[in-house]
Amino acid sequence: MRSRSKLLITLLVIGLLSISILAQSGVRPNANAAGGVMIGVVARRDNNKQTNPITSKELSIYDNGIEQSIRNFTPDPSPARIVLLVDNSLTIRADVEKLEQAAREFAYEIYEGDKLLIVGYDEQAEIVSDWTDDAKAIESSLKLFRKKGQPHLFDAIRAVVEEAMRPMQNPKRIIIVISDGLDRGSKATFEQTLAELQTENIMVYAVQAVDRTRGAIRRDVPKPKVVIDKLAEGTGGQIFSIEEPQVAAKAICDELRQNRYVLSYVPSSAPFGQARSLLVVGNEGITVRSKSMQQPN
Repeated sequence: MRSRSKLLITLLVIGLLSISILAQSGVRPNANAAGGVMIGVVARRDNNKQTNPITSKELSIYDNGIEQSIRNFTPDPSPARIVLLVDNSLTIRADVEKLEQAAREFAYEIYEGDKLLIVGYDEQAEIVSDWTDDAKAIESSLKLFRKKGQPHLFDAIRAVVEEAMRPMQNPKRIIIVISDGLDRGSKATFEQTLAELQTENIMVYAVQAVDRTRGAIRRDVPKPKVVIDKLAEGTGGQIFSIEEPQVAAKAICDELRQNRYVLSYVPSSAPFGQARSLLVVGNEGITVRSKSMQQPN
């Protein structure tokens, strides 16, 4: 018994030393079930007549350019929690009625179980309509929109993540930005904002207004169009025009209920403290979108 105990202690010490050496080298050992990565994915067949669910055998995922084994890939028809984040600032090139219409369409397109939170922002982010699925209540609250101040978009996104979305257990958390993408005056940077969205697995869609800067370049902030593009591409979302709010609302709500999946995998290696590029691709005839980076845990 005594010799067997010594053997077990020796093996334990060797194992701990191995983990320590791997950690010091900046590479984690192969993750086990507890170290897996779970991401939301939008996937659809290009042929609309084919309605059978997409399977893991029809996809590939690459983490830092290395193909990974998919542990699970399942449809996610669960209800969504959707925040409409509406630019209330003075100079946005959309009148209040157009902003109201863009928000109103979502109130009538959401599926059973989905809930909306509507937040207007300028220098502050303020709740216009609290979490609800009551379309009439949402419509009446839209009269609270007004145009004033500067657009602190990045601060508004981070406030929504921190106050409204992070406490939720619901995996299907969505932000729909109704804006041209201009930020003037936020304390948060664009890079911090995008990284936080990716960390929380929050997908961003955009209902895009006309660029009020007409493409002018600013040294410290990306152009509005670049902001919108990167928010959508970096989180797996999509961009629509504010000129067709009904098309945007129907497409987004249908996609979230019918084409949303959850993919999980265990990374073969994960450099400690580093963000890693992610790429999910489908076989021919399958279109896939997901976030583009896995932020360090």
